[in-house]
Amino acid sequence: MANYKVLFLDIDGTILRADHTIEDSTKIAIKAAKANNIEVFLATGRPIHEIKEIGKELDVHSYIGYNGAYAIYQDDIIVNEPMSSSIIEHYLDVARTHHHDMILYTNKLNLLTSTEGDIIEHFLDYFDIHQAQIYEEKYKQDILGITIMNVKPNEPVLYDLEEEDIYFSQVNVDGLRHSYDVIRENVNKGSAIKQVLERLNIAKEDAIAFGDGMNDKQMLSYVGHGFAMGNANPELFPYAKYKTTSVDNAGIYNGLKQLGIVKED
Repeated sequence: MANYKVLFLDIDGTILRADHTIEDSTKIAIKAAKANNIEVFLATGRPIHEIKEIGKELDVHSYIGYNGAYAIYQDDIIVNEPMSSSIIEHYLDVARTHHHDMILYTNKLNLLTSTEGDIIEHFLDYFDIHQAQIYEEKYKQDILGITIMNVKPNEPVLYDLEEEDIYFSQVNVDGLRHSYDVIRENVNKGSAIKQVLERLNIAKEDAIAFGDGMNDKQMLSYVGHGFAMGNANPELFPYAKYKTTSVDNAGIYNGLKQLGIVKED
C-alpha cells in the first residue's frame, strides 16, 4: 500500500446521508484509516462549532470549516482567514435590494439577515443549526463564510466585485438549490489543505479527499487522491482522480478499499 498519511472528508452528501445519518460502512472506513495512522480531517462549508458532535461520533478532532477559511489540527489553529469588510458590506446591500436571505458565519456564531421564510427554516433544519441570531455590524470583521438563499439562477452575477475573485457554489441538497456558498478563489478547501500539509510536513501525493459539491473542486484537484462521490454534482467529476459510489452506497468505504486502506475479511 502507498504511504497515505492524511484523509480529508466533506460532510453533507459525503459522510452524511440525506436523513443526517452515517452509514456503518463509513464508520468502518474511517476507523480503518485511523488504524493505518492516517490523520483524518472533516472538511466542510459548515461552521466548525456546528459539527463537533459529528466529529465526536467519528472520533475525528481536526477540521477545515467555512469552505477553507478556518482550519484546526486538534487544538492548533492553522488557518484563520475572515472575509474583507468590503465584501460583507456589498453582499448585505445586494441581498437587501433583491430580497435574498443570508447566513454569515463567525468561528462561534451563525448570523441571519432574517429569521422568517420557508427556505431559512429548511436550511437551518437540514444543516441542524440550532443557534442562530440576527446579524449585527459589530461582527463584520469576523465573518469567515456566507451562504445566500432565495437566489435565482441568473442572480449570482449581482454580487460580482471587480477587485475580488469569488464564485458561488450551489448547495448540493434537494430543496435548497437556490442557495449558494460564497467561495473565494484564494481561500477554499484546497488552499486550506495546502497550509495543513505544509504544517504537518505531508506531501500532497500522500493525501486523500472525498467530496460531492463544487465547493470541493480545489480540494479534490489538489490532493494526490481525490474521490468524487457517485451522488456528486456531475460538474465535479473532472476535478477528481477517482469516482466512487454514492453516500448511500458505501462511497467512502469503496474508495478506501480501492486504495487498499480498507480490507475485507
